[in-house]
Amino acid sequence: MRTNHWLAMSLGLLSFACASTGASSGARTKHTDSRWLQPSPALRQQLDDQISRLPWTHGVERIEQIRWFATIGEPAYDDLLELCLDPRTDVASSAVAALGATGDARLVDSLHEIEWADTPSAELKFERARALVRLGDWSALGVLVDGLEDPTQWARAWCAQVLREVTGSDLGFDAAAAPEVRATSVARWRDWISSRAGEGILAAGRD
Repeated sequence: MRTNHWLAMSLGLLSFACASTGASSGARTKHTDSRWLQPSPALRQQLDDQISRLPWTHGVERIEQIRWFATIGEPAYDDLLELCLDPRTDVASSAVAALGATGDARLVDSLHEIEWADTPSAELKFERARALVRLGDWSALGVLVDGLEDPTQWARAWCAQVLREVTGSDLGFDAAAAPEVRATSVARWRDWISSRAGEGILAAGRD
């Protein structure tokens, strides 16, 4: 059931992302001095093939690619971290989602170190927050709570679903409720985070 929820949420966020029509960032760097395990030549070819297809896939096919990258794990990290800087929002979001899906807490620092050239879109910020939370960095919960105030109902519902999945609570938030009702629930979430600010998993974030 959780897998189905994740698929639905990922499909929604990817369709919600505003893809750029600009060219890709060019040839990818060969990671000769990487800290991460490098792929074999055969896997290198598979990674290159999947990366070249990534901008042109949609829906369930895109989700399956994200799953594939996450399954490959460490040998794909350098490529995925590079793709996080792709100017196309949906491509960058897919890379972030794949990193989050690995469950590898070693990636937390790398995700914090990413510096987008421009202010990232709301969708990309939400996806990065979800990835960080999935990797164990709950300081990113505040970004998801901010998302409960997004002007788009779908984005509010997406952030609420992530919060519910990671905390087991919704604190009465309804993405379709009247603004004043939503504001009351958002205040509850902010109080919830504030009351736990001293806990290790909710320590102040670095962003």
